[in-house]
Amino acid sequence: MTRMTDTHTTLALRLLQVTDDFRAGLSGELSAVHGISVNEFLLLLHLERSAANRLSRVDLAKRMHVSASTITRMAAPMEKIGLVDRAADARDARLVFVVATEAGRKRLSEALATFSKRAGYLFSDRWEDQEVDRFASMLRRLMAGSGDTLA
Repeated sequence: MTRMTDTHTTLALRLLQVTDDFRAGLSGELSAVHGISVNEFLLLLHLERSAANRLSRVDLAKRMHVSASTITRMAAPMEKIGLVDRAADARDARLVFVVATEAGRKRLSEALATFSKRAGYLFSDRWEDQEVDRFASMLRRLMAGSGDTLA
């Protein structure tokens, strides 16, 4: 049993390391090329992938695993530069949604191209197509029940 736990710990630590490395490289490129952070990219992506292309601060916070106040702090500068806007619910004016603007959707589209390029580099020089397909299947199993909202 100890061997299994050690293997699981090692694998989980490696997942964190690969994620951190990928995020660090992506962060520099998104900032330099598109003027947004990884978190701002993810916020826009969550909005774009939501059913109504809008989410409440609470729903965004749940999806991004942060607090609603963090979403407020993230969205404020994005609103100032025109990437997101606020929209009140038609039935309940107390409920406010974060909505991507046309400029935000355009910025996301451009940033997604950068993200896709980086993702390609992550796999293409190390893995065969069959290995990528197998990994994708295993990753879907790993994420089962996690509420995958981005892919």
